[in-house]
Amino acid sequence: MANCSPGPSRSGRVGLLAGIASFEGRLHWHCHFIQKLESEPAIERRAVLPAFAALHEERLDTGRFETWRRGETGWPMVDACMRWLAATGWLNFRMRAMAMSVSSLHPWNHWREPGLHLAREFLDYEPGIHWPQVQMQSGVTGINAVRAYNPVKQARDHDPDGVFVRRWIPALARMPHEYLIEPRILPAPAQREAGCVIGRDCPAPLVDHVTASREALRRIHAIRASGVVRVQSQAVFEKHGSRRGDRERPARRTRAGVGPRRGKGAAGKPDARRADPSSDPTQGSLFD
Repeated sequence: MANCSPGPSRSGRVGLLAGIASFEGRLHWHCHFIQKLESEPAIERRAVLPAFAALHEERLDTGRFETWRRGETGWPMVDACMRWLAATGWLNFRMRAMAMSVSSLHPWNHWREPGLHLAREFLDYEPGIHWPQVQMQSGVTGINAVRAYNPVKQARDHDPDGVFVRRWIPALARMPHEYLIEPRILPAPAQREAGCVIGRDCPAPLVDHVTASREALRRIHAIRASGVVRVQSQAVFEKHGSRRGDRERPARRTRAGVGPRRGKGAAGKPDARRADPSSDPTQGSLFD
């Protein structure tokens, strides 16, 4: 008997084709990033933009690095992610970006050692993708918007019910929900009642994340403002930037004079369908 079941609906076909196109795009980016490392293997060891080579002066505060590695930074979402990573060898992309950004920009550590730690932990470590992302999230590529991830906002956005944080930080199991992502602001008597005294049962935050982010961005943009960096950025873009934008639309210049602009979607946000994650030349900063 013939199979008389109806085929997929039009909306189903559209969704399937969109999914296939998205997957194909990810494969293209996979090859693009691997080509970066093949073209410049030193990306594993030094900043792709020479002007950023001395930004952190190979600085590593070993105490702060270890608290980040162990998941004891005092930011529940960061700590839960680092403990999850240690147990499973995996993080989703957004949390990888947050972990790297927080490690570099908040305690102001050089990106190399944290990058090596993550490389050793990730089950799916791919150096061609990993090291450009490490540098991108640390703000040293010169051709990408600098993202300063807010660990409190990330918890609010991605774990609104606190399920993930409570699972990986048992000391916070009885913490009132409204204080879960910033337990330090809970009054001391209530901390004792919740069985989690900050500084005893859970660490206090390493630094004030807002102040630390602003200072990191100030330092990075002080370097990016120089004419030398603009010349170097152009060279980096010519070597490593995607050529997709050149094929899709006429070339345009940014205020900094480096490459084509990213497409913009609703509310002026980068359009993910057109944006090139490897060659955003904007000079802006994003508190995410």
